[in-house]
Amino acid sequence: MPLYQNFSDNKAVVWVWKYDESEELNPQELLEPENYDKVTHYHSKKIAEVLMVRKMLKQLLPEHKILYKESGEPYLMPADKEISISHSFPLAAIAISDKKVGIDLEMVKDKIVKIKHKFTLNESSFIIPEEEKEYLTAIWCVKESLYKLHHSKFWSLKKNYEVEAFQLHHLDNVRCKVYDDTFSDYFWAQLKRFDDFFFSIVVES
Repeated sequence: MPLYQNFSDNKAVVWVWKYDESEELNPQELLEPENYDKVTHYHSKKIAEVLMVRKMLKQLLPEHKILYKESGEPYLMPADKEISISHSFPLAAIAISDKKVGIDLEMVKDKIVKIKHKFTLNESSFIIPEEEKEYLTAIWCVKESLYKLHHSKFWSLKKNYEVEAFQLHHLDNVRCKVYDDTFSDYFWAQLKRFDDFFFSIVVES
């Protein structure tokens, strides 16, 4: 299975795979019995995304499987590692770490400008107008990664997740935080940009 991108380091194994029609993705071989009935009713692209993640997991941890909590959050069984997954066809990504980890993969699209009021607050101060959709996609990407790592059903991406000022030509370390009235937890996001995508990785310190 050829990898499309490998962003692994000493904190996490992080793989991105690009769909290839010539590669066999067999649901009976790759899907967990617990997820089979649900997943096989998805549309074809969604099924491919799910199976790409499973194929990467088979390479990394062949004795493990992905299950889901009632909230929809994925976890590994055996539960000796942390996992995060993301997909945006034709790409799928997986991260495995000893610590909590969140990843997100987003394609740059014009429509994100129409919903910026739903997830940005202080971030508008550093967005360059000529590159608005790129900045917004990167911000959304980081906040989604944070949400996967540190979330509550009562929080919003706008009010409880913040991305500090950054520039599109310097994405290696983007400061961000999760907060409410009682606490603030700070993190560093690793942002990657390739093709028409942004990819964010946040690992717990």
